[in-house]
Amino acid sequence: MRKVILYIATSLDGYIAQPNDDLSFLARVQQPDEDYGYADFITSVDTVIMGRKTYDWVMNKVPEFPHADKAAYIITRTKRPSLGNTTFYTGPLKDLVLRLKGEEGKHIFCDGGAEVVNELLMDGLIDELIISIVPTLVGSGTRLFKDGRPEQKFELVSAKAFDTGLTQLHYRLEIVD
Repeated sequence: MRKVILYIATSLDGYIAQPNDDLSFLARVQQPDEDYGYADFITSVDTVIMGRKTYDWVMNKVPEFPHADKAAYIITRTKRPSLGNTTFYTGPLKDLVLRLKGEEGKHIFCDGGAEVVNELLMDGLIDELIISIVPTLVGSGTRLFKDGRPEQKFELVSAKAFDTGLTQLHYRLEIVD
């Protein structure tokens, strides 16, 4: 069965963005020859789920959508026509993810943002977390995890430390019988 995998970076104090969607803290760990396993990870997925605010932020930074070669679902409240493989999805997120998990294919990449991540967690639909922790305390902004979701237990798959100070943690949802 396909898995939903969150692959994301956060500050040491748990923020995925500073106020005004500022991601400049990520520059601290950027190096020309280091992708922190992203190239290998992205070959394991053929579907991407992303919030509309995250999509808009990405599209303001790059000339073309980086996941255009995959089936991409942009979660939005506003109907828009599809663009190639990119669908602007306005229905219930849980319904979409359950349908996608039941289809044949590679894994499903949750590429943020925080609203999408937390809705998926509320419904217990994230199977794995790959979280890169940037050694910076940003103080405020957009939290990766919001309060009020049910308890979920994850088991550690791997932990990798990099020369930049970034630590990448890979967790798998613990299956409780």
